[in-house]
Amino acid sequence: MPQAVHVLTFPIDHVIARQHGGETHAENLAMSCVRCNSCKGPNIAGIDPRSRSLTRLFNPRIDHWAEHFALRDATILGLTSVGRTTVIVLQLNHPDSVALRLSLIAEGVFTH
Repeated sequence: MPQAVHVLTFPIDHVIARQHGGETHAENLAMSCVRCNSCKGPNIAGIDPRSRSLTRLFNPRIDHWAEHFALRDATILGLTSVGRTTVIVLQLNHPDSVALRLSLIAEGVFTH
């Protein structure tokens, strides 16, 4: 999601929270929208809805988006256990997010 379409500035988040030993250096920091950041919290994992196994979340510093996710219309699909778990934990398909993506796709602003 482009920062430019949000009213609030994206916060810089620890990929691995400090309480889990994550350090404050570039390799462990990423920008995220406020909704994703608040949903992620200190989580580093969640339950894959398909396998019901504890699964780590997508790490934007080491993972490739296209390996774990696909976009169908404006809905983000999890292709792997990491993708499915991240979609659920970060609530990537919250109705407000899907509506915003639909609008941005129509305007040609959101592409992936």
